[in-house]
Amino acid sequence: MARYRGPKSKVARRFKEAIFGRDKALEKKNYGPGQHGNSRRRPKLSEYAVQLAEKQKAKYTYGLLERQFRNLFKKAASKKGITGENLLKFLEARLDNTVFRMGIAPTRRGARQLVGHCHITVNGEVVNIPSYQLRPGDVVAVREKSKSLEVIANSVSNVRKRYNWIEWDGNDLSGKFLTYPDRAEIPENIKEQLIVELYSK
Repeated sequence: MARYRGPKSKVARRFKEAIFGRDKALEKKNYGPGQHGNSRRRPKLSEYAVQLAEKQKAKYTYGLLERQFRNLFKKAASKKGITGENLLKFLEARLDNTVFRMGIAPTRRGARQLVGHCHITVNGEVVNIPSYQLRPGDVVAVREKSKSLEVIANSVSNVRKRYNWIEWDGNDLSGKFLTYPDRAEIPENIKEQLIVELYSK
């Protein structure tokens, strides 16, 4: 199961955003990594560099590698509607992301691990594929034998925000994926049009 295993703080400092969650390193050093990260003189980025950085940020945020991301973009481009918005909707509909949005895991990496270790069910069946694409109406739940896990209990109890496209049942530790979210509802700071322009070259 391919995934990014490198440093997280360095990536967050590169984009100057806490894309992996709260990061003390980013709070202390809110500039780029490396010995020239705090330099005042920064070269002006080309159009291609800006587009590439936006794509990289989206990949790191949702935990995808290049091939997965490109395939998802092709799927988004073949669907009716605005390609960039379709891409974000498909990213939000991934099982690992939905587990994270529900608050079952505190991070997307944690959600991916819970899915991979067979702690999550979809419509009553165990699914261990983090990239599994949910459809409106699918019910995502914590497996019965996994409900007592401390990591899940702690995460659920610390949830501060719920999302309109997910219906959550705290008693049963389950939620329903109601619909694909509108772009305005997705909180991630991603300029999807730059990604579309990059892949359109």
